[in-house]
Amino acid sequence: MSITNAMTIDVEDYFQVSAFEDVIDRSEWENIPSRIPENIEKILLLLERHNTRATFFTLGWIAVSFPQVIADIVAAGHEIACHGWSHVRLSDLTPEEFLADISSSRKILQDVSGQEILGYRAPSFSVTSETLWAYEKLREAGYLYSSSIFPIKHDLYGIPRAPRKPFVVEQTGIHEIPLTTVRMFGRNYPFSGGGWFRLMPYSLFRYGLKKVNNEEGMPGVFYIHPWELDPQQPRQLNLSTKTTFRHYLNLEKTNHRLECLLQDFHWDTVQSVFLGQKKYPTLAISELSGS
Repeated sequence: MSITNAMTIDVEDYFQVSAFEDVIDRSEWENIPSRIPENIEKILLLLERHNTRATFFTLGWIAVSFPQVIADIVAAGHEIACHGWSHVRLSDLTPEEFLADISSSRKILQDVSGQEILGYRAPSFSVTSETLWAYEKLREAGYLYSSSIFPIKHDLYGIPRAPRKPFVVEQTGIHEIPLTTVRMFGRNYPFSGGGWFRLMPYSLFRYGLKKVNNEEGMPGVFYIHPWELDPQQPRQLNLSTKTTFRHYLNLEKTNHRLECLLQDFHWDTVQSVFLGQKKYPTLAISELSGS
């Protein structure tokens, strides 16, 4: 029997990505034409065609600006989860600011969707060894799980020492569902989506996910952004070479690759794949921080 993996969508517009925060101020967002409605419609049609449910980690800003988009996602049978209010990294928030952010985001997402919001994903996977205080605040705000840790070494995020499999954070009860990696040559390599999915050949990505499913018996977590299926999005100027490469690489190929991924693997929501009656090991914060 094939393992079912978790399909996740990080719902943010092209101008809301962390890599653009130095060239597009948040005060400008209201005046920029959004491409969220048409890109979400494209994703919903693709998921419907493959009879797939997904978890949509959504900004509170999106829920306020486009309540019909949230209604369409819910009507199609998908899970709504939280991605923060306006895509601010945890490293740029105090613990109390973070609590206010995730509480207000959860409330608006619940009000608009009619669902109880149980899941959270940090903007830019910014739960790192320096922001582990986030788990206590997630508990206070009423969340059940997070999918925010990338157990890799990266210039912007990651906790390389973190478990590759789900665990429960001690004293908070928060389930952490790490992004999928493949262990090779003594280190973890990302096989979870985003820029990595656009960078590597699809055959290699499929090999890695099958390895996780078949050899480890472990479900994978895949993520993608609506703007990654939108090669016609407006191009930003004054970006670094690295940012330009990471953001625009192979956008014209993403739709076909996602279509292949939906055909080659089984998918469902994070709640359906990872929660329910499943029991995971408990991990102390000190084990993640290294202290």
